[in-house]
Amino acid sequence: MYLISRVRYFLVVSFILILFFSFNRCKESNHNQKKLISNSQSENFGIVIHGGAGTMSRKEMTKEMDLIYRKKLEEVIRVGHSILKNGGSSQEAVEKSINLMEDSPLFNAGKGAVLNSNGQIELDASFMDGKTLNAGAIVGVKTIKNPISAAIKVMENSPHVMFFGNGAEKFALKEGLEIVDPNYFFTQKRIDELKKIKLKETKISSYINDEIKIMKYGTVGCVALDKNGNLAAGTSTGGMTNKKWNRIGDVPIIGAGNYANNKTCAISATGWGEFFIRNVVAHDISALMEYKGLKISEASKIVIHEKVAKLGGDGGVIGIDKNGNIAMEMNTNGMYRAHMNSKGDIIVKIYIDE
Repeated sequence: MYLISRVRYFLVVSFILILFFSFNRCKESNHNQKKLISNSQSENFGIVIHGGAGTMSRKEMTKEMDLIYRKKLEEVIRVGHSILKNGGSSQEAVEKSINLMEDSPLFNAGKGAVLNSNGQIELDASFMDGKTLNAGAIVGVKTIKNPISAAIKVMENSPHVMFFGNGAEKFALKEGLEIVDPNYFFTQKRIDELKKIKLKETKISSYINDEIKIMKYGTVGCVALDKNGNLAAGTSTGGMTNKKWNRIGDVPIIGAGNYANNKTCAISATGWGEFFIRNVVAHDISALMEYKGLKISEASKIVIHEKVAKLGGDGGVIGIDKNGNIAMEMNTNGMYRAHMNSKGDIIVKIYIDE
């Protein structure tokens, strides 16, 4: 009996020890898995936004409007940054940030967009994923509440890159995006701007030489780097005030007004679109980085101050590279812009001399 008791005791102790070590191994395995997941993510992330570049000046901007713009820019950048901080994707951060600006009457995108020569709204937007180089764009839509979301749907749920007009609107409706009456987008400010330009528009030459050069180029954009090292870029606009003949600018053209590539950077442009198209601005910045090894700040300066300016164009770009370095470059008097890095440091600026 004694021997049997000893054997039973030994078996029980062995069983308990096996359970104990098995439990510890499971804990260690779970810990290692969590560590691997954590290591796959980087704490180096960041986001940059813009609300358009143009002839902003302190003389023309009231203190009240200056404060309103800065508060909105800060609100938008903090929302995008929060998404990235909590492990969200660069795509989500770009989309939600631009949605907020599209919903604000302060910017020339979505609600508050400028009017064409017929007094109508025509909205353009594009998005690009730096990891896959997939992209989507929509052109000349009048009823899609958030054009950037439609551009993303084109990228995700179609084999194409760009949809135009009625086709884009039917596609957005099929995808369940919010469709609104065109009157939703109108603001008195934009109506008055069009009237003012119409009164001065006597000769096409004087219109081109004078009015376009002093016009504010309102476009909104966002670029982001997430914790997984993925870049994304999005741009949305109402185009140019008093534009004619269904004119299309650089915003929906991948490589001109928008570009993202995990090898290099993500870029969103704003300015006189014809010149950004001719210079393929967004892609050119990426190419200078990839093939010449330039920093994002150096490449942006060359493209904006030498290439675009040399042809007579103006505007600006925002960008972020694969390491979180940024650029906010312009050859205009100002550009609504903001940046937040992984540390939570925030920059909000309007004028060129800030």
